[in-house]
Amino acid sequence: MKHLTLLACLALPLAGLGLSAAALTTISPATGAAQSQAPKALPQGLQSARLLPGWTDAQGQRISALELVLAPGWKTYWRSPGDAGLPPQFDWRGENIGAVTLHWPAPEIVISDGVRTLGYHDRLVLPFSVTPAQQGQPVELAAHLELGLCESVCVPASLDLAAPAAGDTPDPAILAAMKLVPQQGAHLPACEIAEIEDGMTVTLSLPEAGADLAIEHAADESIWVSAPQLSADGTEASADFVAPSGKPFPLDPDAVVMTLIGAQGAVEYQGCAAG
Repeated sequence: MKHLTLLACLALPLAGLGLSAAALTTISPATGAAQSQAPKALPQGLQSARLLPGWTDAQGQRISALELVLAPGWKTYWRSPGDAGLPPQFDWRGENIGAVTLHWPAPEIVISDGVRTLGYHDRLVLPFSVTPAQQGQPVELAAHLELGLCESVCVPASLDLAAPAAGDTPDPAILAAMKLVPQQGAHLPACEIAEIEDGMTVTLSLPEAGADLAIEHAADESIWVSAPQLSADGTEASADFVAPSGKPFPLDPDAVVMTLIGAQGAVEYQGCAAG
């Protein structure tokens, strides 16, 4: 296989990494009840980590957010981290949790030592909405989180977090983060899909020439996607999609997601129109 994912975070040991110093709970496997847990040190690179109380909206959904405050010079990763990094993984716990939808703010593009990654620095507020498993009953939020943190060296980290009870009014910090979520593009970009030696390649027409962008596979996290390459005139971008098999595979155009990231905001295109 000619493409290698540079998951530097996975090459380092987990030993010595602590959990959040926020008030934490664990869930007893025998009873399902929340149990108190002594606070532990935060992983290196984090100054604070918590689940915000949020509120319950008119449809009965619990609206909350993960808030991470990073140490100066540190970053964490977007859902699709790029050429290196570790995307956040949530194991939801608590009570009455049904479907959980993450609302990702547009990421920053960071190039360090020639490696292109997508993520966040300083402070990340990642909103999410929870549909109750039983409508009309309260949602109690807790989660185990695995994530990557990076300064000059990337490290994997884990956190166990529990949210306080929901507030009575919307949280301005969560509402502000919601405004940073990419808008949905009105028209699918044209694309061409072709086989390569170890997978597939996709060439997309860009609505905005020369834009910063990310390309990902929406349906299968095991499919690695290369950093996009712009054409000479900046009107097209191409990326390689490589499955674990290291062979060509059927690639559904609807699974190709392109996010254009600009100074005035971001636009996400879910799917493309194959020629």
